Order: sequence, then C-alpha cells, then structure tokens
Amino acid sequence: MYVSHETIYKSLFIQIRGLFREELKKHLRTKRMFRHAKSHQTVQGGQIVDAISIRERPAEIEDRAIPGHWEGDLIMGSKNSAIATVVERHSRFTVLCKVSNKTTIAVVQSLTTQMKKLPEQILKSLTWDRGQELSAHKAFTMATDMAVYFCDPSSPWQ
Repeated sequence: MYVSHETIYKSLFIQIRGLFREELKKHLRTKRMFRHAKSHQTVQGGQIVDAISIRERPAEIEDRAIPGHWEGDLIMGSKNSAIATVVERHSRFTVLCKVSNKTTIAVVQSLTTQMKKLPEQILKSLTWDRGQELSAHKAFTMATDMAVYFCDPSSPWQ
C-alpha cells in the first residue's frame, strides 16, 4: 500500500489545526512550519488607514428613508478596464464612473468628478467595500464633504 506525501500533510494539518509542533516539524522532509501550495501568494496591500467601519454609520442610513447616502464598488473588466458604480440607497439612482485604472488616485479622481456634478443636498455619505482602490478616502472626503464608511473585512455584501 502506498500513501502519498499530500495525504500525510493533510492528515497532520487536520489533527493539529494547521500548525506543526516542533517535534512533528523535524520529521518532515521539507522541515517547513507551514504548508502552502506553490501558487500561494500573500495578501497584497494591507489595511486601509483610518477606515470608519460600517458599524459606526448613523441609524438614518440603515433604513433608507433619507436620500443622499450612497453605496459603491469597483467593477473590473478585461484589459485593465474599470468602472466605479455608485448607487443611492433611497432612490436606487445609479452613477457610473469611468476609471482609467484601479489605482486609488484614478478611482478617487473619477468619483470626485462625478459626485461633484450632483446637488450638494444628496451628497451625505458613501459606503464602500474593503478594496484598496479607495484607500485615499480622506482625499475624497475633503473634496466632496462626504463621509466614507467601509464594510467589515471579508464582508463586501454589507
């Protein structure tokens, strides 16, 4: 009977919940502490500095009764094309912003340009997912006077 090295690794990870103890690690051929696929990559970017959580939004935003609160996301297309979509929560009015690329500078400039075309009375807040494309949210807030809230990590449906 033959047991592959993958089966051994998987069984060890299941038994000790992903971490090898020192006594187990020294018996492995590669002597690595963690097992990753060859295509495994670490997460790029990191945290958004001074992000205000969606949990800190005022209650008036939740019930959709008052216009002026927006939700946005970036849609990536083929050949590095991108469109920022912004939807008003009360009326479901949608604004599409053509973005030259997904860098934070390009996204913030495009969003600022489009949002400034709208009346100031309906520019109160923007809720965005945790994408790094809006990591310069302070510049957007300064330009439009809109508060920016971010969804919880790994919860873009919020």
